[in-house]
This record gives sequence, structure tokens and C-alpha cells, in this order.
Amino acid sequence: MRVFSSRAHSALTGEDDASEVTEPLAPVESRVARARPSWPAIGVRTRILLGFVSLLALATIASVILARQIEIANVDRRISDALAQESRELRRLAGGRDPATGQPFADDVRRIFDVFLARNSPSRNEAFLTFIDGRPYRRTAPVGGYRLDRDPELVARWGNLLDTERGEVAGTPAGDVEYLAVPFLDGDRSAGVFVVAVFREGEEDEVRAVTLATGGVGLAVLLVGSILAWRLADRILRPVALVTRTARSISESDLERRIAVEGRDEVAELAQTFNEMLARLERAFEGQRRFLDDAGHELRTPITIVRGHLELMGDDPAEREETVALVTDELDRMARLVDDLLTLAQAERIDFLDRQPVELAPLTDELLTKARALGERDWVLDARGEGEVLADRQRVTQAVMQLAENAVRHTAPGAEIGIGTGLAATEARVWVRDTGAGVPEDEAERIFRRFARGRGVPRGESSGLGLSIVRAIAEAHGGRVALDSVPGVGATFTIVLPAGGRAA
Repeated sequence: MRVFSSRAHSALTGEDDASEVTEPLAPVESRVARARPSWPAIGVRTRILLGFVSLLALATIASVILARQIEIANVDRRISDALAQESRELRRLAGGRDPATGQPFADDVRRIFDVFLARNSPSRNEAFLTFIDGRPYRRTAPVGGYRLDRDPELVARWGNLLDTERGEVAGTPAGDVEYLAVPFLDGDRSAGVFVVAVFREGEEDEVRAVTLATGGVGLAVLLVGSILAWRLADRILRPVALVTRTARSISESDLERRIAVEGRDEVAELAQTFNEMLARLERAFEGQRRFLDDAGHELRTPITIVRGHLELMGDDPAEREETVALVTDELDRMARLVDDLLTLAQAERIDFLDRQPVELAPLTDELLTKARALGERDWVLDARGEGEVLADRQRVTQAVMQLAENAVRHTAPGAEIGIGTGLAATEARVWVRDTGAGVPEDEAERIFRRFARGRGVPRGESSGLGLSIVRAIAEAHGGRVALDSVPGVGATFTIVLPAGGRAA
């Protein structure tokens, strides 16, 4: 008698041959372009919250699905292990000895079943069934009140089985059942069949519990995360909203409001940048207001003079000629003032300078030659720099001529005025030195302001913009203007420019 059929299929693999059926792809239908719907505007905070909630929801769903799949895989593994274990225990028992007699079981299938059922107890969702000569023999307690040995189809299927069979019975009153049937053969007939059955529904209770627990935790995280996301978005966007309110409250007459800067993150950097922009705007508006006030004041005087003389001009030719000469002089002064104002306005533009490599030595000679035409003074070459500097030749010349004209204005005929240049490793210097009265220390900064004049300089002789233009040209080059003055001895104005070239 053979205990296991040599033709039996392995009870552990449970593999079924199945061919995959591939359906032909349906033809791709043409897509009709649709206009994008116009959705109502959604705030940034709401978009952040929706994005965060969507991400958490997707993560929760994915976690639940993954946890469920893992538990189902664990159930399948436990069922397979349980079926294989019972099969191995039955095999060991059938190949051993009867504990009552100490003799091999031989052909006594009934005794094998009796001993096995006496020694082994099924798990909670497991049932053992035995068949002798095609009829039900002994069994364990039914699971879920359903007896598999009373199902005619199953009795007919298992009673005379000739090969080991691993399969599944779907749709029983107690749920789906997975089983392993092991036949004992006597020649070509079945002497007995052992069936171990596992009810999946009971095994999957743990799957449902884990799924519900994972889903509950996910919903709790989603709720808490949504609240935290809303508060976080509010905290992040609060400075932005403050920037908006501050921008709306700003007017040309009120630029003093600032945003409180907290922390060192990107939002704090935004607030700091906005405050710096407000500071620049405030300085620009203040400078513009002061500039307009000063320009209006400076232009009002020549306009009043011109209007007054024109209104009082008589028919006398000599008087008319004198009036025309005075009006022409005032108009020339106004034109010069307007030109200076335009120069200062252009100094803030990017294209104010046309930088080119400039050789200092030829530039020095050119500056001295042009300065000699400004007045009868003792023009002296102090130094001639050797090398090259990157600068706007015309703007530098304009600035030096302003300084030279200023030196002529503050010196007597025949007085010495020196012009020189020098080049070091990092900077180039162009200076104008005079031997006039000098600049008092308390006026050293004021004279560079717009419409500021030195003491004793009549309003008609200077617009008060010359030194402002010099400083604007120097700063446009990335440099500065330095003043070295000793009252009663003279003053030296030096334009300091970044070298940006090659020293000789």
C-alpha cells in the first residue's frame, strides 16, 4: 500500500497553470481641445491647505491600502504554512508506529486518522475532515456552524481523490475556504482522504482590524495635520499680508511705516527687503521734494527778474537794450541751471557713463590745457599719472572743469592753481588745488549738497550745483570726492576713482 500517490501534486506550491489573455487595445479616440474653465480665485493660504490636505489624504489612502495588502499577504502565508504543517505531521505519523501497539500502521488508514485526530487540534479557523472508501469518516468541530462533510459536491470531490489537491471553495455559508486534500491509495483506488480546511473570513478579521486602525490613525493625522497646516500657512503668510497692508497704506506723503522683522527665514528676508525698499523710496521722495523746492526757489528769482524788467521796459532804445541784455543774462543762467539739473537727474541712470580705458597722462595734459581758458591764473601741473583707468573720459573732464571753475571763482587773477593725476594699485586720483581762502570745516560737507554755496559767493555767480555734479560723477564711477582744506591757505578737491585698469 502506498501512503502518498506518486502522481500527487505538491501540496506546498499551490501553483496553477493559467494562460494570460491579452485583449487588443481599443483604438485611440481623437481628443477635442477644451477651453480651460475659469475657476474663482483661491487664496494662497487655501491653496497651501488644499495641497497639504491632499498630500496627507493620498498618504493615508496609500498607507491603508499598503497595510491591507501586507496583512492579506500575511494571511495567505499563514494559511499556506498551516496547510503544509498539517500535511507534514500526517506524513510523519503515517510513516511511524502506532503508539498503542508499537507496530507500523501498515494498511490501517482508519487507525492513522484516529491517532492524528486524537493528537492534533485544529486552530480557530481550521477544520480536519477524513474520508474512508469515499464516505465521510471522522471530523473536528465545524467552523462557523457549517459542516463541509455534508456538502454533496465536496464529498463527491474529496471522497475518492487520487492526487493531492490544493484549492479553494468560494461562497460557502461560512465564507471562502482554502483546503489541502491528501489521499491514501490502495493500488489504483483511494483508501482514504485527509482534508485540512481553513476559513479565510475568520483569518481576515485581523486584516479588517488593521485596516480600520490604520484608517483611523490616518484620519486623525489628516485632521491634526490640516489644523497645523492652516496655522502654519497663517504664520507664513502673515508677514506677506502685512506687506500688502503696508503697501496699500503708503502714500507719497507717508513712507515711514515699516514691517516688524521676526526670525531669519525667507519671509523675514522678504520683510527686510521691503523695509529697505521703503527706506530707499523715502530717501528718493525726500530728495525729490527737497530738489523740487530748491529748484523752484532758484528758478523763481530769475523768472521774477525777467518778468519785472519786461513789464517795466519803456520805449527808450538805450533802456530796451539794457533790459534785453539783463534778460538774456538771466535766461543764460536759467539755461545753465537747467543743464545742471538734467546732469544730476541723468546721474542716476544706468547709461549715464560710457566707460572706456583712459590713459591718465594724455588726459592730464588735456585737462590742464582746457582749464587755462577759464581764467588768468598760474596753472601748474602737480603730477602726471602713468597708466590706464576705466572711466568715462567726458564725464571726468566735466567734473574736473567744474572744480577748476570753482577754483577760479575763489582765487584772484595770477593765483596758483594746480592740476594733477595719480594711479595706485586700487584707485586713481584726479585733483584740483587752489590757493584761495579755503573751506571752513563746518562747510566741508554742506558745499556738496544741491544749491549749496560757499560763504561770500553771490547767488548770481553760482547755481550751487557744481560740486553736486562732481560728487554725482565720482559716485557713478563707484568712487568719491575728497576735500583737503586749510582756511586761509587753500583747498584741494580730489576725485577718487576705482583703478579698473593697468598701472604703468
